[in-house]
Amino acid sequence: MLSLPINLVLPDLLAALRRGSNAVLVAPPGAGKTTAVAPALLDQPWCTGEILLLSPRRLAARAAAERMAELAGERPGETIGYATRLDSKRSAKTRILVLTEGIFRNRIQADPELAGVSAVLFDEVHERSLDSDFGLALALDAQAALRPDLRLLAMSATLDGARFAALMGDAPVIESEGRSHPIDLRYLGRSPEKRIEDEMAGTIRRALGEAEGSLLAFLPGVAEIERTAERLDRLPSNVELHRLHGSLDPRDQRAAIVAAPTGHRKVVLATSIAETSLTLDGVRIVVDSGLARRPRYDRGAGITRLVTERASQAAVTQRAGRAGRQGPGTVYRLWEEAATAALPRFDPPEILEADLSALLLDCALWGVSDPRDLKWIDPPPTAAIDEARKRLRSLGALDEGGRPTPHGKAVAALPLPPRLAHMMLEADARGWGETAAEVAVLLSERGLGGNNDTDLELRLRRWRGDRGKRAEAARGLAKRWLQITRSSRAKSKGAGTDSEKHPSTAFGTNDVGPCVALAFPDRLSKRRSAEGTDWLSAGGRGFRLDPASPLAREQWLAVAEVGGAASGARILSAAPIDEADIEALFGDRIETGAQVRFDPATGGVQATHGRHLGAIRLSGGQDSRADPEAIAAALVEGVRQHGLDRLPWSEAARSLRRRAAFATAHDPALPDLSDVALLASLDEWLPLIVAGKRRLGEIDPAALTGVLDARLGWEGRKAVDRFAPHAFTTPAGSSHAIDYEAEGGPTVTVRVQALFGLAEHPAIANGKVPLVLSLTSPAGRPIQTTPDLPGFWKGSWSSVAKEMRGRYPKHPWPDDPAAADPTLRTKRASGR
Repeated sequence: MLSLPINLVLPDLLAALRRGSNAVLVAPPGAGKTTAVAPALLDQPWCTGEILLLSPRRLAARAAAERMAELAGERPGETIGYATRLDSKRSAKTRILVLTEGIFRNRIQADPELAGVSAVLFDEVHERSLDSDFGLALALDAQAALRPDLRLLAMSATLDGARFAALMGDAPVIESEGRSHPIDLRYLGRSPEKRIEDEMAGTIRRALGEAEGSLLAFLPGVAEIERTAERLDRLPSNVELHRLHGSLDPRDQRAAIVAAPTGHRKVVLATSIAETSLTLDGVRIVVDSGLARRPRYDRGAGITRLVTERASQAAVTQRAGRAGRQGPGTVYRLWEEAATAALPRFDPPEILEADLSALLLDCALWGVSDPRDLKWIDPPPTAAIDEARKRLRSLGALDEGGRPTPHGKAVAALPLPPRLAHMMLEADARGWGETAAEVAVLLSERGLGGNNDTDLELRLRRWRGDRGKRAEAARGLAKRWLQITRSSRAKSKGAGTDSEKHPSTAFGTNDVGPCVALAFPDRLSKRRSAEGTDWLSAGGRGFRLDPASPLAREQWLAVAEVGGAASGARILSAAPIDEADIEALFGDRIETGAQVRFDPATGGVQATHGRHLGAIRLSGGQDSRADPEAIAAALVEGVRQHGLDRLPWSEAARSLRRRAAFATAHDPALPDLSDVALLASLDEWLPLIVAGKRRLGEIDPAALTGVLDARLGWEGRKAVDRFAPHAFTTPAGSSHAIDYEAEGGPTVTVRVQALFGLAEHPAIANGKVPLVLSLTSPAGRPIQTTPDLPGFWKGSWSSVAKEMRGRYPKHPWPDDPAAADPTLRTKRASGR
């Protein structure tokens, strides 16, 4: 057995699981929990069946199974196997099955008793994915009602085990030390004027020259990885360049993980997929951009968009640990050291920000109408549940009582989000099953047919011509989904959701638009500008399209994916659709009569009469006799759908909201002025403000500021001002606004001479977060950015002062600025 830190606590863990059904294991990266715990359970008296080890990612699941099989002297698929969506290896001999959290969710839904399973191990629970939280909630419910003998083990890499222990019936917590070698942390900062790819490429070249071993670089996404790779041409001949992200072929992923050949080094450009679970052999250097890309569900828009933001403290700690797994390492961080304190402590749990449609439907099938009746670390938000319930009713998946319909049961039987499952069922009933299955795979698996094309038909043609292993596996997945669809349709006959047509054997691309429209009817969009830049969706949202796209010439688009700000999201993927097909598919949704709708293009209300498909007028004209209450309601709904940014906030109000956001991120007890909080109470404060208005631009900004003041109250306003002040006052008496959205953390730009005499670095948040000081010359030109003013005075100040004396001889440049008098004047003016 390998000498791993986890081996020291395995006896305690085995004893805990003999005494009771649940336990929590806290073991830092490198302890060996992922590969050592499951095999150790096999010979326990209570373990007569299968052990399920849940992994958050396909890559990690496959790698863990392969490593355990290697240690056991077997091939994957014998005693130890794995199951992911595109790949699986298991047999009748398999006792340990590593599977992704989504596959486990489907399995326990189909078999709540988990027959033949002795234990379920939830790995990396600290990542707080929605599937992991939900899987644990279902397993605890099944254990309480059906399987008291089922062992459940939550394994975390961070010290949050107490919360899981309480959730799991005061389960014992076993803690293991990690295995980590010394790490040299080097903070380089980053120039805001330069692209992240340029900074990363330069740092990678520097690190290869300064430190030994292979290098792992963390970037926010695939696009940044590719652009960084372009800038790393002509690396030394003994350095191999690899990429590592979820859309790669498994063969390429394996190549990135294994050690470099003797005499060679590797540079691996990775997303956050490499933060946990995986050990990359030979890595002794980490270069961290400090950025992460995460999905954020915009509830008002009904879309999930990827947002690039600063990584959390927990994430950058995990990243740094990769350098010390197998020996002393070096970590290069592209931010200032003091800015680490301003990073959010943890990534937010996915359940608080995700689309909960699938969760709500699965709960209904489980027999729980309200998901909050299950056991959660963080219960799902009420607003998210209400929004999901509305969507599922529109798909015909839930009845008015919240119970799953026969169509809803068929939707849930497919391993797809409800929208795509609904598309599969409805499209197959119309003879478009093959195309629908391919569209579902295209929208689920990144990179198939190319990432850069908006036109789904073009991507589908490319994928069909691709003979690579990943493309072939994806085609197999489409066939399996189609088989499941037809089986589900057969079981739900008579539900009133299927047509009586038989599936067609036709295989063309002209069905792509109608298939997409079935999944996203609210995103059906009509062109409203000659160049094809601006589009209006049936759901009332405005979308934008690159006018160079071939799709810009179309009149109608079935839009699948959009990204960007809620007020003007960019179309990422779509397919053309004929108006005749729209009439045929959605004739029952076309209304005739008067309509008052918010127009996102003007920020005002459009009153019309005629035929409408949602917000899109098919025929008719303007209506000048609209009811004032209907106009006010339309303005309120416009803000609800398109976001609070559509309101004319003053800069002072925006500043107050930014400061309150910073304050609540560090102290949740402080007042909340976030979009979520204000939108949740929109009907309480906005109708009074928009009464008598026809456009949002007519609102008095002072009225909006009054809303914020009323929500905060006197004590709340004082607390925000104290914790996150609007400005920093220098020793010279000048006041400078603090930028709370700066990438390096709260930042203030100030002339360096105004800080003379300051021996301690200024901080906010009750002294917990140091301000980042962007120091300038008397002419306002940047000199230095520092989160450590005393260190700057003692360090590089002498060279800076020498240069400044030559450029600005009329101004004082003392040798000891910490003991000098602050000033904003020249030497002569100060003398007078």
